Amino acid sequence: MKLKRAGMATKLLVLVLLAAVSVALLSTQAKLSDAQADREALSRQVQEQQEANAALQDGIDHGADPEYLADIARSRLGLVEPGEIEFVDSSK
Repeated sequence: MKLKRAGMATKLLVLVLLAAVSVALLSTQAKLSDAQADREALSRQVQEQQEANAALQDGIDHGADPEYLADIARSRLGLVEPGEIEFVDSSK
């Protein structure tokens, strides 16, 4: 059985197809990298939102606790109870 050698047109066609597949592969790789970066950014956003939700849930759970309310009043609002003395660090 005799094999026929590929002609110049066949070789050119294979070369063009190989180049097209290479370009498509590189394009797909770039899209994949972009998608992975987007996924990581969204994962960070989800984590931050879950932490914020947990903090809000903690506030809801302890909203009626007088100690919790007093702690918030001291830390966020700078309030003191009657008879307490507040010391201010002037070096800061």
